Amino acid sequence: MKDLVAKLQADVDAFFKDAEAQIEKGNKAAGTRARKASLGIEKALKEFRKKSLEASK
Repeated sequence: MKDLVAKLQADVDAFFKDAEAQIEKGNKAAGTRARKASLGIEKALKEFRKKSLEASK
């Protein structure tokens, strides 16, 4: 689960970096990368929830 949390943190950092570039500089490619990162974050959060529930049993 530790690896999953580290991957999630990296995905969130990448998302914020790209989202900020889109907002501040109007970088369209960064917006695309941010949207892609958000999908990865969503999948990682679902996996975290699943593993967390298993660990709590």
